[in-house]
Formats: sequence, structure tokens, C-alpha cells
Amino acid sequence: MTRTPEQIVDHVRRMVAGEQTHSQFADLFAEDGIMAYRFPTHYQPEEIKGREEIRAYFGQVRGAAVRDRIEIQSVEAQCWRTNDPFVAVAEITHRGWSKVKQDHYTFTAVAIIHLRDGEIVRYDDYMNPLLLTELLGV
Repeated sequence: MTRTPEQIVDHVRRMVAGEQTHSQFADLFAEDGIMAYRFPTHYQPEEIKGREEIRAYFGQVRGAAVRDRIEIQSVEAQCWRTNDPFVAVAEITHRGWSKVKQDHYTFTAVAIIHLRDGEIVRYDDYMNPLLLTELLGV
């Protein structure tokens, strides 16, 4: 299935909002796709290579464990196309309540998404690792 950058960004928005699973996120990647954390926390690898490795990683560290620490109340996403039809930039902002901090938060991440035949071949995730660690208490 060929997906547009806007469809992929909307899928990420729905995943962050808890409306879709992280396994479904892995399905958006090409078999040889790469998920890269450009500013990784101490528990994130710099790169995860391959759709099945991405699926396994998200199956271990995401989902319920995150939801135990934060309550996401709203998620907004924007997508910008670049001069390269195979590269898009996404901005995803979620707001909610950190059970760890006992306070409201706003968290924004930017991603540069490289596509081939409607699949992600590289997803460079730029997020604030200090704020993420503080919100999750890890």
C-alpha cells in the first residue's frame, strides 16, 4: 500500500494518542527501514534497523509502560513536504499530565521522514531527551 507523508504523519499522531498500536507503526516501515533517535535517552538506541527489530523494540519499551506514567490529553500533528518528494518533516505535539511530575506538560518532537514506495526507509526522531526522562521518571 502506498501511503502519502500526510497519512504517515497522521498515523504517528494516532499512535501517540493511543488510537493505534506501535506494531502498526512498525508496519509503515520498509523491511530495511531505520528508526533513528537523533538525541537518544540512556535507554534508547541511536538506530534500530529493520521493520521486525523496530516492532520488537516498540513492543518492549512503549505502550502500557508509557501510559502508566503519563496521561495524554491531546495530540496535534503537522506535516510539511520538502523539495524532495520522498522527504517530509513532521511536528507532533502532545499535551497531558505527567503522573511522575504531578504536573501538566507539553512535549513536541520533530521528525524527518524518508519514504520509498510509500514506506518509511528512515525516520529521524528529534525530541528532547531531558524532558522525556523527566516526564517518565526513567
